Amino acid sequence: MSDISLTASMRSNLLSLQSTQSLMDTTQERLSTGKKVNSAIDNPSSYYTAQSLTNRASDLEGLLDSMGQGIQTIQAANEGIEAITDFVQQAKAVANTARDTAVKTELSTSKDLEALGADDEKKVTIKIGDKSTTVDFDDSNGDTAANAAGALNGALATMALPEGVGDADSGDTNWDDVLEFKASGKKVVLSIKDDKEEFLDSVNINISGWDSVNMNGTINPHDRESSMEQFNEILSQIDQIASDSSYKGVNLLKGDDLKVVFNEDRSSYLDVKGTNASSSGLGLSSATDWTTNTAVDEVITSVDSAINQLRDMASEFGNNYSIVQTRQDFTENLINVLEEGADNLTLADMNEESANMLALQTRQQLAINSLSLASQAAQSVLSLF
Repeated sequence: MSDISLTASMRSNLLSLQSTQSLMDTTQERLSTGKKVNSAIDNPSSYYTAQSLTNRASDLEGLLDSMGQGIQTIQAANEGIEAITDFVQQAKAVANTARDTAVKTELSTSKDLEALGADDEKKVTIKIGDKSTTVDFDDSNGDTAANAAGALNGALATMALPEGVGDADSGDTNWDDVLEFKASGKKVVLSIKDDKEEFLDSVNINISGWDSVNMNGTINPHDRESSMEQFNEILSQIDQIASDSSYKGVNLLKGDDLKVVFNEDRSSYLDVKGTNASSSGLGLSSATDWTTNTAVDEVITSVDSAINQLRDMASEFGNNYSIVQTRQDFTENLINVLEEGADNLTLADMNEESANMLALQTRQQLAINSLSLASQAAQSVLSLF
């Protein structure tokens, strides 16, 4: 107050107390907030620099959640690929089982061949596809099943395989290289030689003209209906797995794409391309006719191709997963660096501030004592009254 006069020593001590109190207020604020820069007034350069670092760290923190969801989406697709791969391998096993199914069908006579006498003139016509030959049985070749089988095999040796069928280099030129008549007791049995089933695809074999001897019939070596049903059911499961491999509405196995952003201005990102992992996308179609080995072989080839596609998909998604995971780890570390940099600009040294407070309290106490001593001169006037 201007109307109150203080001695020079008192005013000096008062100013010292006011300065000490101001420093104590600042130190108490730093101790309570833990920061040496609490506003732009404290240090504009440090405050705004720290604020910029903190804002960027906050933006990146939000992107971490997006990266984590991207990883989960890729992982969902990868789980689907693994399950689909198991089903495709199962489908291959079913096709292989069908391919390896015993296809030898035997047609045998139902009459005692030894009952045929020399006076009985018998003839058998063998028809394979559009070619035929006739075997005459007399007393020299028709009185036993063994002789009958030999005569029939001789007839097969005269019948050439259709053009474009067989392998002349390996000796497969006539039907006796594929089919064989055998004697079984008093019956003649027609069988297919080992590994020659493919020669019978779409070919009918008929044996007739042997009076009442029942050897009429058509060989159908491909009874694979059950395997076809199993194969088609597996394809249905593949389609269901592909449809169920979505995460938060994004299904990479149904052709959806995924964009994972890595920085705050969206200039760094990864485009994860979706694919079609359904049965049709893998080039697999429902089985409708496995009556020929060629048809089954084509299915096995397509299944092998599907397995290779799935492996490529798994490799690509695995690479994308690794990229996003690495970027996520990098972002977490970068956030820590940004926050640490901001703290270095704004945080207070609590040990230093505590020491400052103790020193200021001591200074304040000394200033109070000094002010008291300075005021004693003014108080001495009271002794006059």
